[in-house]
Amino acid sequence: MRKYEAIVMFYPTVEEEKRVAAFERLKKIISDNGNITNVDEWGMRKLAYEIEYNKEAFYYLVEFETEAEVIKEFDRVARILESVMRHMVVKLED
Repeated sequence: MRKYEAIVMFYPTVEEEKRVAAFERLKKIISDNGNITNVDEWGMRKLAYEIEYNKEAFYYLVEFETEAEVIKEFDRVARILESVMRHMVVKLED
């Protein structure tokens, strides 16, 4: 298994229940096929530039170990979820 780090940004207008449910869905994709080593909730942060007229976003940072196929599913689901503003997965060095 490889080590990865993902950052997930949610729209600031999303209700907490919907945000938590969407994030739990993303975490389940990882935990079903790997290990989540760290979840860090950064909370609401100011953006460097506006995205779709938003100046803030709610951030989560997730560190995990999994196989490469799981990243494709994570990416697919994150793109579908309406509450996710942006996301990025980065492979960490061994």
